[in-house]
Amino acid sequence: MRSVHCPHRTVRGARYDDAVSQTTTAAAPREGFERQWVVSARTAFSERVLRRRLLGEPVRFGLWGWLLPVLVALIGGVLRFVRLGEPDTLVFDETYYVKDAYSFLLSGYEREWPEEADESFNAGNPGVILETPDYVVHPPVGKWMIAVGMALFGPSNPFGWRFSAAVVGTLSILILALVAQRLFGSLALGAIAGLLMAVDGQHLVHSRTSLLDVFLMFWVLVAFALLVLDRDWARRRLALLMAGYARERGQPTREQLLYGPWLGLRPWRIAAGVALGLALGTKWSALPFIAVFGLMTVLWDMSARRAVGIRRWGVGAVVRDGLQAFASIVPLGLLVYLATWTGWFLSSDAYDRQWAAENPDPLWDWVPAPLRSLAEYHRSAYSFHEGLSSEHPYEATAWSWLFVGRPTNFHYESDGLSCGASDCSQSVLMLGNPVIWWAGALSLVVVLLFWIGRRDWRAGAILAGIAGGYLPWFLFPDRTMFYFYAIAFAPFLILSLTYVLGLVLGGPGDSPWRRRSGIVLVGGFVVLAVLVAAYFLPIWTAETIPYDSWRLRMWMPSWI
Repeated sequence: MRSVHCPHRTVRGARYDDAVSQTTTAAAPREGFERQWVVSARTAFSERVLRRRLLGEPVRFGLWGWLLPVLVALIGGVLRFVRLGEPDTLVFDETYYVKDAYSFLLSGYEREWPEEADESFNAGNPGVILETPDYVVHPPVGKWMIAVGMALFGPSNPFGWRFSAAVVGTLSILILALVAQRLFGSLALGAIAGLLMAVDGQHLVHSRTSLLDVFLMFWVLVAFALLVLDRDWARRRLALLMAGYARERGQPTREQLLYGPWLGLRPWRIAAGVALGLALGTKWSALPFIAVFGLMTVLWDMSARRAVGIRRWGVGAVVRDGLQAFASIVPLGLLVYLATWTGWFLSSDAYDRQWAAENPDPLWDWVPAPLRSLAEYHRSAYSFHEGLSSEHPYEATAWSWLFVGRPTNFHYESDGLSCGASDCSQSVLMLGNPVIWWAGALSLVVVLLFWIGRRDWRAGAILAGIAGGYLPWFLFPDRTMFYFYAIAFAPFLILSLTYVLGLVLGGPGDSPWRRRSGIVLVGGFVVLAVLVAAYFLPIWTAETIPYDSWRLRMWMPSWI
């Protein structure tokens, strides 16, 4: 058997590397490695062998691969849709986004409201809206999505205000379960990830409230799922093309192994670019995700080329794939973002719409006037965000988010309520499930160690999501921040926790005692998370309960 080039060293045969096997748990990311260390040189570059080297042993779940994720999504949907119209008044920042959504239905852009407009809106009289345009600092996508529910159920129906949030919240549970199933090669871990999201209080409250952040989270998660699909597609394509190179001679030529092939247009990555453009069109805090995910997908391409023996795998990935990756994510995302402003472009009197005509500048007159006006709008909005440092009773620094140090109270009512006690409370507290968040925070340490020590791509992908949604907030220590911003990276925190639960479960090669112990521990944790969710459910969903019961749920003084 003659030697064959390997991305790490020359060995007898071809060593499986990078992703030898997608395992049934995160506990053994290289399980199956011992099955075949070497293969015949005649088959080292066959499509079957290359696919195994790049993607591992195929895992097929059949019908259960859909039934379990759908089941946990249905559980989450029940929690999100039942009593969705309670409370029947605008809560917290719904006062901005719901009314903006109604304005979009009328005009395609935001209009001003008079003082005390909330009372009129809550009473089913949105007609008090003014004709003058309003200045807002967030892009349109999330507000258009809220408007869909209002168009279906009417602007005076609280269920309609929150319908779209509940829909994307439920869909995100399904998507996360499918992503976890793919990452960890396990039906059980996929279902656990979906169930943990279903019973997380932060995700639940966001899904029952029309703020923009749940839509940001949704499009970021969609983009991540599409990039995982692109990773699989690209590796299958790379295996096919490299096998084609080797068909005549048994292995590719030196020239063919220098940079490797161009993989062609990649539909899943293009779709991810569209999703990231929609995320940016919801909130500008999607920008770090665009940067991190773009880098992540190029690193995946580098790893794949290295695994199949391409000599200049770094340059090859950048030239053959990286430039296209940039075009698929950045320019395409920008075009999608601009398209989300269509209502503003089509108007004649939206805020700053005529700025360019009112402020001619010979130096910039070559730029179309609508784009100049939109650029000025964005400059003004950026200045607003940069200087946002006003005090707020529920502000919370990013350091406290992982430990749920200061949750956000969206709604609290105590007057005129009936609950069978002398004092009653009705609350909507943006409070993550403490079991999930505290354990998730600890799991990040383990995932980081596995990424550094074992180069597990799944750990790196999870950390990329955390980095994109969490770390940028530390760059603005003086800015007013809130815990509910953390929803953007909450799916990745749950993936991190699921990764560690997979380690606890163990792999098929472990002893029966080890496997039974892992099942008991993981099962006990999931049951505990569900029980804690049931305990906090009343203060997540505006149930009227005795004040003493509400007070018992305030585990820390900072939660009040």
